[in-house]
Amino acid sequence: WISPVVSCIRASGFPSHASGRHLGLALSLRCCSVILSTMSELPDCFYCRKDQRLHDLMIEIAPLSASTLYLFREQTHRGRCVVAYRAHVNELFELSDAEMALFTKDVARAAKAIKTAFGAKKINYGAYSDKLPHLHMHLVPKYEGGASWGSTFEMMPANKKLLTDADYAELIAAIKRAL
Repeated sequence: WISPVVSCIRASGFPSHASGRHLGLALSLRCCSVILSTMSELPDCFYCRKDQRLHDLMIEIAPLSASTLYLFREQTHRGRCVVAYRAHVNELFELSDAEMALFTKDVARAAKAIKTAFGAKKINYGAYSDKLPHLHMHLVPKYEGGASWGSTFEMMPANKKLLTDADYAELIAAIKRAL
């Protein structure tokens, strides 16, 4: 629900450095009806709705400057993540130069954290969106001699490697320390 709030506050003309009291006033006076109508008008996109479809595939790690970092549940490639842009756009060229710079910095920051946390030899990047029209980037750590080394990673391998909740928590903690 936070994206419509932020969009509404921006649209209301309040500067980003305004105090919490002013932002609260903007929210209460100008945004409530916009938020309620926006929530019912969200596209059928699990990145926007943050519904069970999203939770079945990934776990939120942290919000970044222009996006959100998620741990992909399928962990054939230890530390595999997705960076999803916060607003509902499908193509990089739909972003302004400033938005693209923030998104690209988020991707680079997350990739560096994954490589640092797990010692990957290389990070592969994948942006497809054929079936899910929302700008997101798969960050797939590759390990020399490991799965798909020297070739393209499989989006959903036949032998999925799923972990325990404790194992996911451990991976998330390592990535957060490296962010």
